Amino acid sequence: MAWFRKERKPRVPRRERLEIPPDAWEKCEACGHTDIREKFARNLNVCPECDYHRRIRAVEYVNILLDENWEETEEDLKSADPLGFPEYSARLKKAQTNAGDTDAILTATGAVGGLPVNLGVMDFAFMGGSMGSVVGEKIARAGQRSLERKQPFLIVSASGGARMQEGVLSLMQMAKASAILSQLAERRIPYVSILTNPTTGGVSASYAMLGDAILAEPGAVIGFAGPRVIKQTLGQDLPEGFQTAEFLVEHGMLDAVVHRRDLKATVGQLLRHMTGKPAAALTAP
Repeated sequence: MAWFRKERKPRVPRRERLEIPPDAWEKCEACGHTDIREKFARNLNVCPECDYHRRIRAVEYVNILLDENWEETEEDLKSADPLGFPEYSARLKKAQTNAGDTDAILTATGAVGGLPVNLGVMDFAFMGGSMGSVVGEKIARAGQRSLERKQPFLIVSASGGARMQEGVLSLMQMAKASAILSQLAERRIPYVSILTNPTTGGVSASYAMLGDAILAEPGAVIGFAGPRVIKQTLGQDLPEGFQTAEFLVEHGMLDAVVHRRDLKATVGQLLRHMTGKPAAALTAP
């Protein structure tokens, strides 16, 4: 009586296999910890295992530091090729396409905890955050806006130094940016400099180190020349941790090393202390 016997069918698992796309995972450059990209993003791109501060884009720093409804300024300024440097025009177009920015700095107006400020953020993704004529011009215009409105000025630096393709024109931006900062100092308008990894070359030799308060992210490499060049010049071994934010704060070159999640609160507290005015008073026109 075969129809009374229950045939055993092979069991098929009901749960479908979860397919995770390969680009959903990211790996920490410092410790090798691998995790989903969303977890890194929720942690402001700081490794949850070793606390390594990974590089982020300029617009991400703007969103971290400023309140909502900030506005970008001078977004149409683009670098030219004044010296006719070989393949420079092509490299600029490629950088603009890949980075999605017009140059290596983003400037904006907004507020930090209700305090109106002007902000410039360098983007290492655009030709290594190199400082050319547009970078200097944007800083000068943002600084001038701070002068006219009597608002604090912030710069977040991330740079490999001056842009060699513009020669002396890029070096002139050091003096140009420093001049506007000296005017802010004369009028006692606060300027806060925030250094990220890396901050080197002509940027570190000018506006990055001229802040009334100089902050840095943990582990940021800060210096002018690289350690190999310095070692060859001095002819001796360098101390452990040389050119890191922690080493520099111990030797009085920085005011504080601040975790990325605490940047906005720290900057807001600094600005209120520097101006001596409550947030409500500074938001008034």
